[in-house]
Amino acid sequence: MNQNQTNISAPAAEDINRHNSTPDRIQILTTMNENYLPRLQVLLTSIRINQPDEEMDIWLMHSGIPMEALDPVARQCRHFGYDFHPVLIDGSAFAGAPVSRQYPREMYYRLLAPFFLPGDLHRILYLDPDILVINPLRPLWETDMKENLFAAAAHTGKTELANNINQIRLGTDHPYFNSGVLLMDLALGRQEIIADEIFDYTRKHAKELLLPDQDILNAMYGKRTLKIDDSLWNYDARNYNNYLLRSMGECDMDWVMSNTAILHFCGKAKPWQKGYIHRFGILYKHYEHLTGKINKGYV
Repeated sequence: MNQNQTNISAPAAEDINRHNSTPDRIQILTTMNENYLPRLQVLLTSIRINQPDEEMDIWLMHSGIPMEALDPVARQCRHFGYDFHPVLIDGSAFAGAPVSRQYPREMYYRLLAPFFLPGDLHRILYLDPDILVINPLRPLWETDMKENLFAAAAHTGKTELANNINQIRLGTDHPYFNSGVLLMDLALGRQEIIADEIFDYTRKHAKELLLPDQDILNAMYGKRTLKIDDSLWNYDARNYNNYLLRSMGECDMDWVMSNTAILHFCGKAKPWQKGYIHRFGILYKHYEHLTGKINKGYV
């Protein structure tokens, strides 16, 4: 890394050194705490069912999830033929970072992932755990990133007001990107991303940061982010009617099931909680039920 940067490097872990670096093998990254592990399992089930022939590596960056809590995920990955790589992040790497309840150190993980993952990984797809994958990821994985650091979608169709407010708030002139799905060029990231610059920005702009990791992505790297189609690669599951309207009726339920690859359950209400009202909740319950069967050895 840049010699002026906080010393952040990949942790020494035998599991990481054994990863499969086949060039066309899809690499999936996620970050979470222990409470979200069941959501990761549902995500993995959806990935496997909708591209059964794909080989993948699953990377989980975390702050200290016990190994016994990770065992169900490891078993599921073995069952699917995936390689599972939990990456325990040493807190000392963030000694110079603004860290608080509002700014937990986990918020930095996805942007600094290039420095915690093996150097021979050149690309990775970050997914939030509150996601279902319902069609193949291969077309997104093979996207020409045009020398950008990231590829991401912007949820701007519902109203331009929120997008305009975010542009004013952050001083940007590009769409406000959602950080829940990020295709990342790790090789470029190792050259261009500087941890201390991220930490300094967080300190200086603490009062303006509403969604800290997402705001930092937009403010610091928005111009180095390739815009991708949210209706395909980061569909906001709350906004079916909006997608239907802006597509003049094309993006109906049949279209979504045939074309959308990533359903993102954005917002505070989640489909695994009681009282979820949005229409894709039943689809989430379907994959959750299948995951339970897999865990019990029925599938």
